[in-house]
Formats: sequence, structure tokens, C-alpha cells
Amino acid sequence: MSTHLIGNYKRLDIAFTHGEGAWLFGADGRRYLDALCGIGVTNLGHNHPGVTAAIQAQAGKLLHCSNIYQIDLQAKLADRLCELTHMDAALFVNSGAEANEAAIKLARKFGHDRGINAPQIIVMEGAFHGRTLGALAATASTTAQSGFGPLPEGFLRVPYGDADAVAQLSNTDNVVAVHVEPVQGEGGVNIPPAGYLRALRKICNENGWLLMLDEVQSGIGRTGKWLACQHENITPDVVCLAKGLGNGMPVAALLTHGPAAQVFTPGTHGSTFGGNPLACAAALAVLENIDANDLLTAAGKIGAQLIAGLQSRLGALAGVREIRGLGLMLAVELDRPCGELVQQALDKGLLINVTAGNVVRLLPPLTLTESEAGLLLDGLCPLIENFLKEEA
Repeated sequence: MSTHLIGNYKRLDIAFTHGEGAWLFGADGRRYLDALCGIGVTNLGHNHPGVTAAIQAQAGKLLHCSNIYQIDLQAKLADRLCELTHMDAALFVNSGAEANEAAIKLARKFGHDRGINAPQIIVMEGAFHGRTLGALAATASTTAQSGFGPLPEGFLRVPYGDADAVAQLSNTDNVVAVHVEPVQGEGGVNIPPAGYLRALRKICNENGWLLMLDEVQSGIGRTGKWLACQHENITPDVVCLAKGLGNGMPVAALLTHGPAAQVFTPGTHGSTFGGNPLACAAALAVLENIDANDLLTAAGKIGAQLIAGLQSRLGALAGVREIRGLGLMLAVELDRPCGELVQQALDKGLLINVTAGNVVRLLPPLTLTESEAGLLLDGLCPLIENFLKEEA
């Protein structure tokens, strides 16, 4: 391990040499079932042949040219994303945090264009939007924010899943947007009540606000739809995408609809690397292969299998608060901190994550097979059962 890396990551003592589908192979010679996907990134699994071929082919042609010029692959990716999501326009950046920063900037510019000099954005308790300063201010984690003040102002926070709390701010001066995750990922895979997003859409329409959805983790098929908001058949004004869009290539997108698509004009926002040919080639291959292999349906089917298995084997245990999920965005919430399960699972050849302190989060690839789902259950359920017995 290098002594020259800045120590901002608490890394597990394992390094991987290669991957294949749902499996990673360690430098220790063992293989590991990856139920985390680099935190929801490798939706097509590791070393996907279609994505690999697209990257290899484009690497032999052109890696990068500035957004000063036309980029054909970027235009094709924008067209395809808008076709799949029913949005109007796309702007490409490099990460989820950058997409959220762009959304915040867009909302503020939207307000300024309407004579609002101190625009405010409604955000949620439990939210996570990234670690750059604007995204961090919109994030609800005081731990993540600690030591980085003063943070940008202009955010009003309300309980997640409570549309009435948003509606109560209808008479608040200077509100321009609602920024929300359709499913909160880092906050604990929190799924709002049915109709929540539809209610937010109605409130935003009535007040002339933008509805901005952070689908960095929930988008690109993760929940069984291209966007999680499509489960409620709504069209937002702004969508942030990243993670699964490139299957490991750094690429992110800000999608816009209606008046929001006209806010940014030349010089108002930009990115040196955003939408370069290599990243766009990878993203186009991701979209093509998800579609060609009907992986949206597969995500719903395998997700239901995992939820049923978790409920059957863990649901009645004392110490299990809730088992929840949408597609392949899954969680087992316990009544106590359970971070040590990550190392225990690693020791058993299984990669999982614990978020919000007491929530086991599962984000397996959309390509996960029924038999691999069974292996995941066989590996995880005894670990949780034994943990609860030992910690009783």
C-alpha cells in the first residue's frame, strides 16, 4: 500500500485484479460476489464485452477533444438519453456531484432570470447529493459537512417523503426548485410513499418551481426503469445521472425538460472532460446493452426474488426493522449499528455495504442471475442472523 495516498478513504484490506460479470477476483487468489457494483456503478457487471469493445474501438480513434467543437458521439448520447427518459436536452459532466452542482446552478440561474436575487431550493432530510460545496450544502449529513463551513446558503430542508411539508412552503419567498432523490441511496435506501413524486410534480407546477431529481444512484435501470421517477409516470424538469451511465467510465449527465432546457446559454456552465468521445462511446454501449438484453425487466424480476428471499429468511428476526427495495436497489435495516458486517461478508467472499450506520445496502448488477441471487442470499442471510444473535 502506498504511503503517498491522501488518507480520505478507510479502505478494506483487499485489492482486485480483474472482474467478470457479478464477480471480482482478488490479488489473494479468491473470487468475490459483488453485490455493491462500485456503489451502483457497474450495472452491466465487470468486463462486459459490449462496453469493453466500445471503449477499445474508440480508444483507437479519439479520446478527447474540447467542447469548443462538435462531438458526434455526445450528440448521439444526448438523443438516446432524451428518447429513453422523455427529457428535452442533456449536458455532460464527469460525476454525480458535478451533475448536482450543475442542477443547483441551473436552479439559481432560473431564479435570477425571473428577478429572484436570493433563490432558495427545497431539499430533504436524509439527502445525499455529493461532496463538492454546493452539493454538500444540499446534503443532509452533518458528518459529511463537518469542517467545511461556511457552506453555500439558499437551501430549505424538509422531511423526506412528506409532500405536505413541501406544500407548506408555497408562500415562502424566493423558492425556485425542489431537489430530491426518488429513492435515497446513501440515506439508507429510503423509498417514499406511493404518489410522493406525483404530489411534488403538482406542487411545483402550481408554484412555478423546478422539480429536480437526483437519479445518480437510482437511474440507468437500477430500479427496473430507466429512471426511478418513471414508476410514477412523471416528467421532471431536471434529472441528474451518473454512476451506472458509464459502467465504470467517469461520465454524468444533467437532463432538462421544458423551460429548464433553455436556462444555460454559452458561457454559463462548462466542463473540460464532460462528454468526451471515450466516455460517450462507453455510455452508448451501456444503454444499448441494457435495452438489447431487457435488463430493466430482469432488474425487477431478480429484485423481487431477493426481496422475497430476504423476507423469508430474515423478516421475522428480532433486530430486523425493515426489508425494502425497488428493483435492484435493496436494503436490510437493523435496529443497531452493523458496520462490522462489511468485513465479515468480505471474509466470506461477498461484497456489501453498510450505509446510514445500520442499513445493509445491496446494489448488485442488473445482469445478476437467479443462481447468483441465491448465492447472495446464502452468503448474507446467515451473516445477519449470526450478527443479531451475537449482539443480542
